[in-house]
Formats: sequence, structure tokens, C-alpha cells
Amino acid sequence: MEGISTQFLTQLMFENYFLGAFVMGLLSSVSIFLPSPSFLVIFSVAPFFNPFVLGIAAGFGAAVGELTGYGAGLAGKKTLLKKYKKHTDKLRKSFKKYHPSMIIFLISLTPLPFDFVGIFCGVIKYSFKKFFLATLAGKIIKYWAIAYAGFYGMNWVMGYTGVAV
Repeated sequence: MEGISTQFLTQLMFENYFLGAFVMGLLSSVSIFLPSPSFLVIFSVAPFFNPFVLGIAAGFGAAVGELTGYGAGLAGKKTLLKKYKKHTDKLRKSFKKYHPSMIIFLISLTPLPFDFVGIFCGVIKYSFKKFFLATLAGKIIKYWAIAYAGFYGMNWVMGYTGVAV
């Protein structure tokens, strides 16, 4: 993602509309531990799109992208469990005790690195369906917040400065 410019991503959005938003969300999450300018792009193009649909498309793409972390956890399960068994067992017990789907949902709402959650859920073989649905709900709400902030914020700034959107 580091080599992809904000200008390129903005162009992708305008040429592909909501498919572009899906790809934007996907790119923001598929790269494990690498930052992406997708939040900035979604925020800045929001005045030109329906923010409700924009949030759904980007959130769905982000949830699909987070499956790379889950898959990495599944793939590295044997190695990680062997090396960190004591820590993993303790964390797994705490995780299951405190409503795992709610934890996944709440962390997916934040700008915190979500990759660790996906990897951990893959390692402990947490239900794929529950993982995806909790992640999807959190990512859609997060992208709604970004899209609506961009939609209303940019329109307000443009109105304040006298520039029409």
C-alpha cells in the first residue's frame, strides 16, 4: 500500500464508484500491518457519493480484506500454538469468557490494528461465520462514520468557504 498514492486511489473511486469503495476497503485491510490512505480517500470523496452506500461498500471490502489475517492465523496455527501455547491458552479462555463477537465488533470499530485479532481468531479456530459477521458490522459502522463525516464536513467547509460541491 505504501507505493499506492492517494491520487490513484481517488481516481479509482471516481471511475468505479461503489466498486471502487469496496476495493478501497479491501486494500485497507488485506495488507497485514501496512497502513493505507483509504480512510482519507473515503472521507474526501464522500460529498460526491451516497454516504450510506459508500460506508456499506467500503465496510464490506474491509471485512473481506480482514480474512487475510484470519487465514494467516489458520495457516500458522501449529507453529504459533507450539511456540506460545501457554499464552494462547490463557488468552483464549479470557477471550471466550468476555463475549468474543462483541470484542471483535468493538475492535473493528476502532482505528487500532485489527490484524492481531484476525490472526488470533484464526489460530484458535474461532467460528469463521461469527468472526466475519462481527467484523463486517464493525467495519460498516466505521466506514459510515467516515463517509458521513466527509459528506457533512466537506459540504460544511465548502459552504463556509463559498465553494460549491
